[in-house]
Amino acid sequence: MHLVLAAKYMGAAIATLGLGGAAMGIALVFVALINGTSRNPSLRATLFPQAILGFALAEACGLFCLMISFLLLYAV
Repeated sequence: MHLVLAAKYMGAAIATLGLGGAAMGIALVFVALINGTSRNPSLRATLFPQAILGFALAEACGLFCLMISFLLLYAV
């Protein structure tokens, strides 16, 4: 019983590691936006929607990792 509980907690901890990757992905998206806007300010209207899309996709991956972690903790 204790072995199964320990495996459940370790699996949930490993699943949350994806949140760090999502945070780095979001940071890279906005670093690229700032870099592109500083090089050519007239492209801001083109770059900003693409940055928001990249943010949403990276955030979705992080939320999927969090969802899997909660499923492992509370549903299994």
